[in-house]
Amino acid sequence: MRHFRLDLDNDGILLLTFDSPGRSMNVLSGDVISEMAEIVVRIGSDDDVKGAVITSGKDAFCAGADLEELGGHFDSVRALMGTDPEGAKRKLFETQYGLNRTFRALETCGKPVAAAVNGLALGGGFEIVLACHGRFAASDNPKLKLGLPEAMVGLLPGAGGTQRLPRILGLMNAAPILVQGRQLSASDAAAQGVLHGAVPQAELVETAKQWVKDNPGARQPWDEGKFRFPGGGPYTPGGLPIFAGANAMIRKESFGNYPAVGNILKAVYEGAQMPMDAALRIESRYFCDLLLRPESGNMIRSLFLSKQALEKGEARPKGQKKGTVNKVGVVGAGFMGAGIAYVSAMAGMEVVLIDQDQASADKGRQFAIDEQAKRVKRGKSTREKADSLVNRIDATVDYAKLKDVDLIVEAVFEDSGLKAKITQMSEQTIGHTAVFGSNTSTIPITDLAKASARPENFIGIHFFSPVHKMMLVEIIKGERTSDYAISRAIDFVSRIRKVPIVVKDTRGFYANRCVMRYITEGCNMMSEGVKPALIENAGKIAGMPVGPLALQDEVAIDLAYKVIKQTEADLGNEYQPGPITEIVTTMVEKHGRFGRKNGKGFYVYNGREKHLWPELHQFAGNGILDSQPDVNEVKDRLMYAQAIEAARTMAEGIVHDPREADLGSIFGWGFAPFTGGVISFIDTIGVKTFVNRADDLRRYGEQFEVPQLLRDMAVNGETLYGRFSPHKAD
Repeated sequence: MRHFRLDLDNDGILLLTFDSPGRSMNVLSGDVISEMAEIVVRIGSDDDVKGAVITSGKDAFCAGADLEELGGHFDSVRALMGTDPEGAKRKLFETQYGLNRTFRALETCGKPVAAAVNGLALGGGFEIVLACHGRFAASDNPKLKLGLPEAMVGLLPGAGGTQRLPRILGLMNAAPILVQGRQLSASDAAAQGVLHGAVPQAELVETAKQWVKDNPGARQPWDEGKFRFPGGGPYTPGGLPIFAGANAMIRKESFGNYPAVGNILKAVYEGAQMPMDAALRIESRYFCDLLLRPESGNMIRSLFLSKQALEKGEARPKGQKKGTVNKVGVVGAGFMGAGIAYVSAMAGMEVVLIDQDQASADKGRQFAIDEQAKRVKRGKSTREKADSLVNRIDATVDYAKLKDVDLIVEAVFEDSGLKAKITQMSEQTIGHTAVFGSNTSTIPITDLAKASARPENFIGIHFFSPVHKMMLVEIIKGERTSDYAISRAIDFVSRIRKVPIVVKDTRGFYANRCVMRYITEGCNMMSEGVKPALIENAGKIAGMPVGPLALQDEVAIDLAYKVIKQTEADLGNEYQPGPITEIVTTMVEKHGRFGRKNGKGFYVYNGREKHLWPELHQFAGNGILDSQPDVNEVKDRLMYAQAIEAARTMAEGIVHDPREADLGSIFGWGFAPFTGGVISFIDTIGVKTFVNRADDLRRYGEQFEVPQLLRDMAVNGETLYGRFSPHKAD
C-alpha cells in the first residue's frame, strides 16, 4: 500500500492510517480509491481481522476529492462527448460510481469499522466518516471541521453524502450542511448525533478500537429492516415542508444560477424513497449531470484550482525566488490602513502604523482591538492571542521606525500630492531592499512613482474594502517596477492569505476599470428611462451580488465624485463625460447623497432596510420609458459591458493570465461566481456568439465595441483560455 499503513493488533483490529506521500493533506485520488477497495476486500475476507479503524497520519484527516484529477478526467470525458456522447456518459458514471461502490462495500463488509478523525474532514473525507459504523473525532483540535462544501464549487457530495447524512441527522438538520456548506466542530457533530463521541486526541484511536470490539455485529441503521428517517421522510408531516418550499427558496437565493443546489435536493428527495443501493446510484447520476454542465467545470477551475495556484505564488516572475516579509509599515491609519495593519498582524507580522497625529494612529490600532474582541467573544480566539496580535501593531507618528521594514503600504487619500510627500518621507528612512507599495485605487502607479528615488522598488498594492473580508489584492506593475518588487509584493499578499493578481499599470487598473462598466451601464440605462428597479433586479438575476446602483452606494458616491474630478484634472480635454458624470455630480453637489455611509444614495437606508430613492426618475432625460426592455436585454447589457472591458484588458496586456482575470472579477467585484469569472463567461458563451451579441448591443453605445482580438479569435474558433493559457509554452 502506498497511501495507507496497515497495522493489525492482537485483538484483530486493523488500523488503517491514511498518509499519502508527498502531500501536505490527504485527498481522494484514483489511486487512493483503488487501495481502499483492496483494503475493504481484506477486512471482509480475512478471518484474522475482526474490525477496522481508519485514521490519518497527517494533521488533517482528508480534504476530499482530488479536484485537479477530477478536472482532468472531466476534460477527457468532455472531449469524448463530441464523438460518442453516450459512451462518454457511461464512462463518467462508472468512474464516479466507483467511489460509491467502494464506500458501500465498506459499510456492508460484515465487520465493524470506525473512523478516528484527528483533523479536518471535508467533502469526500467526511463521506468516508459517514460510511463508517462508528464515528469519533478529536475534541481538542480547534482546526477540526466536518462538512460537505461541494456546493460551493458547483458540485454535490458524490460519495454518499446526500444519502447518509439525511439518514443520520434527518432531512431538516442535514439541509444546511448539504446546501450551504455549513461546517461542524467535533463537539457540535457529537451533540447532533453525527459522531458517536468527541474525545481528546490522545484517546482517539483507542476509543475507536474499543467501540469496534464492543460492537462486533455493527450495521448501519439504514440497513436494518425498520429504518425510518429521523424527523420523517419526504411524505411525512416532518419532511414534506422541506421540499414543498425548496424550489421557491432556491429561486429566491440563486435565481436558478447554481444547478448544484437543485441537484442536491433532487438527489436527497429521490434517494430518500429508495433503498441505499438505489439511492447511491441516483446520487451518482445527479453528480455526473453537474460535471457535464459548464458551471461546475468553471467553478472548479476558478474557485479551487486557479485560486490555489495563485495563492501559492504562481504569478511570481520567472527567476525570482520566494522570500519572507516579516515587518511592514502602513502609512495612513484610516479605514483602509487600519484594515491592512490588522490583516498583517493576523498573519504574524510586526506592523508600524503611521498617521499624522498620535490620536489618528491610535484610532487605527483600535480597529484591531475591536475586531479581536469580537473573535474572543465568539470563542474564535483567546484573550492572550488577541493581546499578542494587537501588541504587534506599533501605532506612531515617527517615520524613523520604518527603518527595518521589508515593505510599506501607503494607504492615504486619493491625492497625488499627498502620496508623493509620504513616498519621499518614507524613503528617507527605509532600507534599500524595502518595497514601497501604494494602495491607490485609480491613480496610475507610473505617475505616483515619479516622486520616488527608487521607482524600481515602487509598486501598487491595491486592497479592496473591507480589507479583512475581501480576498483579492491587485499588484500593479509600473513602467519601472522590478520583478523583485513584484515578487516581494506576492510574498506579502500570500502571507496575509489573500489572492494576488498581477496587472499592468493603467487608469483604474483591472478590477475598478471593469466594475465601473457595470455601474456606468446601470446609470446609462437609468438616463435612458429604464426603471431603476428593473436595472437592479436584472443585475441580481444575472448573478451579481447587488445591482449596479446599490454597488455604487456601497463604494460611496462621493468617492466616485472625487475620482471623476481627479480624472477630469488628469485628462483635461481628453476626458469624455457620460451620464454617470452628471448623475454622480448631481447626487453629491445638489442632494448631498453620498451612499450607504450617510444613509442617502441611490437607495434610502433605514438600518438594514433600504429602498430605492423615489426621486431617481429625475435622471431619465426623456422620462421613464412607456415600454420597458426585456429583463434579458438589461442583463446582457450589464454583463457584456463588464466582459468586453475585461477582454480589452487582455488585449492590451493589462492582464496576461485568464485565471487572474477570472479570480479578479469574482473576488474583486463579485462577478457572477457560477460563471467561473468574466473570461470563463466569454469562453462558455463562445467567442463567436459573444461577438455577435456584442455587435447587436452596439446600438446602445461604444462600450459594446469588442476589441479586434475577439474578432480574430471568433474567426479562428479560439478561446481566451486556449490563447492565453499560462501553461501553453509547457
